[in-house]
Formats: sequence, structure tokens, C-alpha cells
Amino acid sequence: MDSMITAAAYALAAGDPLGALKRVALRDDAPALALRGIAMAQLGDLGRAKVLLKSATRAFGPKEGMARARCVVAEAEIALVSRDLTWPARALAAARATLEAHGDRVNAAHARNLEVRRLLLIGHLDEAERVLAELDPTPLPPASRAAYELVVAGIAIRRLQTKAARAALTRAGQAASAADIPALTAEVESASLVLHTAAARLMLRGEERPLLLEEVETLLESGTLVVDACRNVVRNAGAVVSLATRPVLFALARALGEAWPADVPRSTLLTRAFRAKHADESHRARLRVEIGRLRAELRTLADVRATKRGFTLAPRRASEVAVLAPPVEEQHAALLAFLADGESWSSSALAIALGASPRTVQRALEQLAEAGKVQSLGLGRARRWMTPPVLGFPTILLFPGPLPNE
Repeated sequence: MDSMITAAAYALAAGDPLGALKRVALRDDAPALALRGIAMAQLGDLGRAKVLLKSATRAFGPKEGMARARCVVAEAEIALVSRDLTWPARALAAARATLEAHGDRVNAAHARNLEVRRLLLIGHLDEAERVLAELDPTPLPPASRAAYELVVAGIAIRRLQTKAARAALTRAGQAASAADIPALTAEVESASLVLHTAAARLMLRGEERPLLLEEVETLLESGTLVVDACRNVVRNAGAVVSLATRPVLFALARALGEAWPADVPRSTLLTRAFRAKHADESHRARLRVEIGRLRAELRTLADVRATKRGFTLAPRRASEVAVLAPPVEEQHAALLAFLADGESWSSSALAIALGASPRTVQRALEQLAEAGKVQSLGLGRARRWMTPPVLGFPTILLFPGPLPNE
């Protein structure tokens, strides 16, 4: 192999893109184009990187399938970093299969890791775990091992398995140190901040305080009846009743949970559930109907009992009732949670990640822009949205994907 190409490849593997460019910057052959593309990606010029990698893919001949597959994997990584979730996932799977067939285990593992990262980003945790289970991390070099452990930690965090997440982040940090790539070490440190940042608010007996992710896990395992406003469910001792598609019922459940052990006046419930400022008999009749529906939904976990002035929640097994709420509550909190990762997103990518229509997301972005909470870059199809990270936000509980026992 060309000694300059080999030297440039080693420089890239060591996290030295400038060193790589010094060796291949003036060359336009296929291997040099590919290395220049990867170097530009490491330097943050993703647009130029994509152009170079596409040129490299075309320049490699039909017999150079492994080289073309490596270019596809690099393109997929750029697409993931730039939050281009419309990039064809099948192309990455095909490239991985080619690399596996040619015995390139390291790059095949990297491709699989990218597949898992994309699934993790859009909340497909079960599928992400299935794909990751097919990967043996033992032969991976330190940089790839760190990336693998970051994915393991990401899944554990979303599953609220903080002990497993902490162990994976420790292993990721050790691998990043062995790789001696500052950017990778910084990525591990950034991921670790999730465990030390408020993930939710606890409302219990009229008091409120922030909770770390580990404390949220402890709460859900404690036997307390939890009205979970992060996922719009009510849970206790492994049993979960979802009210995600029943906003009125959840509003009633949350009001009862926040007031427990006291009752809630009917006028307050009417305001919380129906936003009724002046209740009439029709509102009161509807409240009775909705309370009956809530009582039926929660029958295995709690009873909803009438009092002289309203209703109260009576857990069947739990000794405490708590409300778990997001650290920041506003109309578009989930959207802000994605944007606060520091990356720039297209509205179409946000729609995929949130499982919402592109038009709904676009309207939300425009409202947030008017409020000065997000900003856009570029025009037309190249338009991207982003916001600076805010201390204590985003919370992992706003990201898509099920929590334990769901």
C-alpha cells in the first residue's frame, strides 16, 4: 500500500486529522479522497466531508467493494452526527455485510455501532439491544471499544439502569484514555454528565425537589404509587397503567397525586382537566363521567373516592403517592430536549425522532424561534435548528423509548 496513504490512515486513527491532511491534501485518487473526507469530518466540515466521500465511493472500482463499503460507513456516521435521519439505513446494513464478508471486523463493528446509535436516537430500544447483542466487543481497538461502551451506557440510561450505565461509562473512559483521542474523552465526559444532572422533579406531600436519574430509579423501585408526568403513566410495583392517549384522565390523576393525601375540590379538577373557568352542570356531569373512567383505569392500583368537596386518591398497596414531573415543563419540552444536545437538526429529522408530522414540528419550531428559544441556520432543505445547552436540561426522561416495565 502507498506509504503516504498508510501514514494518513494512522493519523486519522490517532485523532490527528491535520496530520492526515498534510499527507493527502493534494491528491485526488480514491483512497486519498476517502481519507480527506474523514479528516474533514473530524474537523467539523461535514458538508465538504460528504462531497469528498461520495467522490471517493464513485472513484473506487466495482472490484473494490470493501473500500466502497468503508466510505458508506463514513457517510453514515456523518449523517448521524449531522442528524440526517433520512439517510438510507439499508445502505449501512449492506456495507456492514460487505465488511463482515471480507473479514474487516473492526469497521463492521463500527457500522453496527452506528446502526445502534441511530436506533437509540429515535427511541427503538428493543431493536437497538437486539442489534448490539450481535456484536462482540472483545477484538475492538480502544476507540471502537469506547464507542461501543457509550452505546451500552445510552441504552442503560434510557432503561433507568444507572448502575449498568455508570459501569459502561467507566469502561468507555478507560478505553478513550487508551485511545488517547481528546475528542473521544470529551464525548465520554459529556455523556457522564447525564448521571449528575437533574432528570426530574419529585412532588410528594406538598413538597417539591429535583431528582437525579439514580434517584428516579430508586423511586420507581420503592413501591410508591407514582403518577409519572414524564411518560403520562401511573405505576406501582411493576404494574403500569398508561394514560398517554387519555390527557383528561391523566390531568385528573396528576391533580389527585399532587394533593395526596388530601382531597381535591371539584372546582380545581374542572379547571385542571377541562380548563373550565365557570363550571355549569354539564361540566360537573362530565367530571363524574371522567372520574368513573379514571377509577376503572386505575382499579388495580388505586381507588378514586368521593369526599364532601371533591375526590381523593386511595392507593391499594402503596403507602405513599408521588408525582414525577419533568425538570422543565412547557408545551414543546420534548423538542427542546433533542435540540439541547448541541447538534443542528433538520425539521424532518426531528419529526422522525419525535414520531410527529413534519408540519407539526415546523410549527413548534417557529413558535420556539419567536420566543427566542431556538435559532435556525441555512435556508430551504439545508435549514437546521439548534439551541445552546441549558443547565439541567435536556432530561433523558423526555427522550422517546419505554422506561422499565412498560
